[in-house]
Amino acid sequence: MAAPAFFTDEDVYAAIAPALRKAGLEALSSPEAGRLGESDESQLAFAADQGRVLVTFNVAHFATIHATWLAQGRHHAGIVVSSQRHIGDVLRRLLHLAKTPDAGTMQDRLEYLSDW
Repeated sequence: MAAPAFFTDEDVYAAIAPALRKAGLEALSSPEAGRLGESDESQLAFAADQGRVLVTFNVAHFATIHATWLAQGRHHAGIVVSSQRHIGDVLRRLLHLAKTPDAGTMQDRLEYLSDW
């Protein structure tokens, strides 16, 4: 079972991607990828092309984009949305999520970090 690879958008704390890597997971942030200022749609397309689960605090926009993509028959590697939380809580919940569904089961799913 392979853990999902993550892509954090620019709304998420910059320290999350390095902390996930330190824990042995594959993670990349939008600043590290040179993608600051890109649209939400573009960020999801990038994450999908890379096979990465997108992590964001932008719940409303990405829930809508997720529904639109599915209606259009488009696919992504998964989206994790959350309200803004303390950085330690975000990291703990992402680490828990990474242990449960593998990359394949995250395909086309919208997960709420509060559930983890």
